[in-house]
Amino acid sequence: MPPLPPPPPRTLALSPYVTATGRALAAAARRRGLGCETLREWRAPDGPHGIGSLYAGPRFADAVAGGLGLGLLEAPADWLATLPYELTGRGIEFTTVARARALRRPAFVKPPNDKSFPARVYPDGSGLPGPDAMDDDTPVLVGDVVAFTTEYRLFVRDGAVLTGSRYAVRGALDVVPLEEDGRRDEVLDFAARVLAPGVPPLPSAVVLDVGAVDGRWAVVEANAAWASGHYACDADAALDVVLRAARPVPEVGPRDARFLRPVRHAVR
Repeated sequence: MPPLPPPPPRTLALSPYVTATGRALAAAARRRGLGCETLREWRAPDGPHGIGSLYAGPRFADAVAGGLGLGLLEAPADWLATLPYELTGRGIEFTTVARARALRRPAFVKPPNDKSFPARVYPDGSGLPGPDAMDDDTPVLVGDVVAFTTEYRLFVRDGAVLTGSRYAVRGALDVVPLEEDGRRDEVLDFAARVLAPGVPPLPSAVVLDVGAVDGRWAVVEANAAWASGHYACDADAALDVVLRAARPVPEVGPRDARFLRPVRHAVR
């Protein structure tokens, strides 16, 4: 009996809104013999498909991931608020949008794992979405207002930084590969502290943003690799993280199961 043909290469799916990062990841996927497909509709394709990973924004991912059978890894919604002060450099509270609306001071408010409203400094809680636009129990992160002097993006797999990029200086876009930044070793040393045993854990594949504030290093936030821009990160290394962060549900191991994004049914 002749040997069975090898299985077809897995395909990386992209949303209809292809970004510079999407194009870079698609090129990296093709270089290693993977397929790449841009999905044109806000639903999974009918019938069998070879899609084994996804790069897309949260709303599109919510619309298609369940039908594709993909598990999407993300940090726990309250992860940033569970970190010790020495890693955040500011007070951060995990609360509800109803409570945040009662704020009478400036604060940085953001949705933990999506873009349901703009993440920014609000003069007070009156500028947050009202109950007609957002359920009162919607979770939010509320942080003290700080000014990061430099910010860096790190693609992490299995607790190791595979690639990184500076992306901002004093709030303005300033993109440089981490290898070319004079503070590379400081960034990696701080990241090792954040990723060390005993610190509230992250998924095995995730994007970690860190920065300098008030003369010390601090965590900016953690992001889902399958939805994060790569800036000047190496696209091949970033793809390694994306392929782990968005993969068929049966391949998600016990350690990562707790980090699976709940299956949502989003509409366009």
